[in-house]
Amino acid sequence: MAHVDPTLKLIADYVYDYQVTSQEAYQTAGVNLADALGCGILALQYKACTKLLGPVVPDTVVPHGSRVPGTSYVLDPIRAAFNIGTMVRWLDYNDAWLAAEWGHPSDNLGGLLAITDYLSRQNIGKGQKPLLVHDLLTAMIKAHEVQGGLAILNSFNRVGFDHVILVKVATTAVVTQLLGGTHQQIVDAVSNAWIDTGSLRAYRHAPNTGSRKSWAAGDATSRGVFLAMLTMRGEMGYPEALTAKRWGLYDVLFKGKPFEFQRPLTSYVMENVLFKVAFPAEFHAQTAVECAFQLHPLVKDRLDDIDSITIETQESAVRIIDKQGPLKNPADRDHCLQYMVAVGLLKGTLSAEDYEDEAYRDSRLESLREKMKVVENKGFTADYLDPNKRSIGNAVTVHFKDGSSTQRVVVEYPIGHKRRRQEALPLLFEKLENNLSTLFSPPKVKALKGLFANHEQLAQMPVNALVDQLVG
Repeated sequence: MAHVDPTLKLIADYVYDYQVTSQEAYQTAGVNLADALGCGILALQYKACTKLLGPVVPDTVVPHGSRVPGTSYVLDPIRAAFNIGTMVRWLDYNDAWLAAEWGHPSDNLGGLLAITDYLSRQNIGKGQKPLLVHDLLTAMIKAHEVQGGLAILNSFNRVGFDHVILVKVATTAVVTQLLGGTHQQIVDAVSNAWIDTGSLRAYRHAPNTGSRKSWAAGDATSRGVFLAMLTMRGEMGYPEALTAKRWGLYDVLFKGKPFEFQRPLTSYVMENVLFKVAFPAEFHAQTAVECAFQLHPLVKDRLDDIDSITIETQESAVRIIDKQGPLKNPADRDHCLQYMVAVGLLKGTLSAEDYEDEAYRDSRLESLREKMKVVENKGFTADYLDPNKRSIGNAVTVHFKDGSSTQRVVVEYPIGHKRRRQEALPLLFEKLENNLSTLFSPPKVKALKGLFANHEQLAQMPVNALVDQLVG
């Protein structure tokens, strides 16, 4: 038997054999599904997103194809995965996972929902049973675990690659299993995902920050569906895709260093996933924005008196969202720590509209940004990496020209953190209601909110029936 890279085997073992038993994981996955779909529905209000959606060839309709929530599109599952994944990620408002690598595990929903909807409709056409939402939730838990488990100790951003490579790997593995793939076929499919490597992070950083960061995950999850379906047609894999001398991924990207895993793959990531509850912002900045909200009443009438603003944060935030100078577009602004804090101080709120050009033209925001100093707090960095804390701490202090200052406001755990889950749940469902209300009538919104709040009813619902409830 040929040698198989240990990481390929580990992922295949988990996806093929592991039985999810954690009720906490299933309950969280149900909330995660509702939140991600709500984010996708909200994104349909933005033309920059909707212009990318639909079939490649206009007016194409696929028999028994995948439906795209909020639209009339019926597509092949690869294209549907791109549509759904792009919608979910567009506004940077879905879940997050922070470790050595960052990312948004519900990005995988593009591929998972597309394929489970497609298989359900295909099954019904053959007189067979559709997949249930419970099956979709199991797939989500496993995709979260693969992506997040790899991210804990292995950093792609440090070698210039984007985190969506892990979306592609996770989607590929789980979709192959959903399609009925064997253990070997999961190995084969995932090997091809690694051989693809991934996109560069150039589109997330100045001077190239742009909208690709909003469709990169849709691209990755759709590629995962493609590789899974190709494998199921008998396409070969590459058992030493990672370890091959000179040409394998370890030698090409990591100087021969293999991936490390902090813990066994279980349901840990779904149980500990982070939600963006009250506002859309890159997650390293979430607690900084909460600090700004607290300071808003103290500074809103004293903007001209401000001399300087100190933001203490983690090393990762310094590296990726500490930005000076002009911010070219919404994609640039929602990844600028200073801009998000400035909006919070000025308005006491933060919404997707605050990243648009009209909001950016408010000269007070630039004035506040110019007064900000971002520094690493090594304690925040240590707690960020501590597996028993996984905090995302920030502190903000406003200094006035007369020598006085506000209190140093510190928030270590954002409202979307597991430690604040009970506080967050009502707000997450309020967020869902607001997002759904941008497209659906009040009675429809009430019905959908009730469905997502009833976990047992939701879990036993056919996937295609759920999607039909969400079609615009």
